[in-house]
Amino acid sequence: MTTQVIVLNGGSSSGKSGIARCLQALLPDPWLALGTDTLVEAMPASLQADGGIEFAPDGEVIVGPAFRTLEAAWIEGIAAMARTGARVIVDEVFLGGADSQQRWRNALGDLPVLWVGVRCDGAVAAGREVARGDRIIGMAASQADVVHQGVAYDLEVDTAHAESIECARVIAARVG
Repeated sequence: MTTQVIVLNGGSSSGKSGIARCLQALLPDPWLALGTDTLVEAMPASLQADGGIEFAPDGEVIVGPAFRTLEAAWIEGIAAMARTGARVIVDEVFLGGADSQQRWRNALGDLPVLWVGVRCDGAVAAGREVARGDRIIGMAASQADVVHQGVAYDLEVDTAHAESIECARVIAARVG
């Protein structure tokens, strides 16, 4: 079966977005790259607080019911695009580990999906976080391991030991 969706799951600053851009350049067909950052940016400012999504000073991410409602619509929308022929790379952060993956599994149903764990040592990701300057300090270290708890992958890459393009080549070789 031809892969329709690639789900890249990893913590903040793990290198998912860079891998997604490299995959878009490497893969022969056009692929849309959509991520949780896009969802958050699309939300109204009023949801950057109670009931929506909050970013604590220590990097903890707290999501409320209003966020979950919009997230469910977002996930279903991406699944609908894939069902109508779009090939999609999803850049995700499974804050709820296996429960987060299950929400995606339910929406994607029988679509051919390549599940990819993007690992990065917390200290390396934290260094990237500081260098970027646009993230809350502490988010990368707190997410580095928790996002992988209970998650099943077809493939894992480690951006602490390989560049984005190398990781993308490994993933592209598995895309059917």
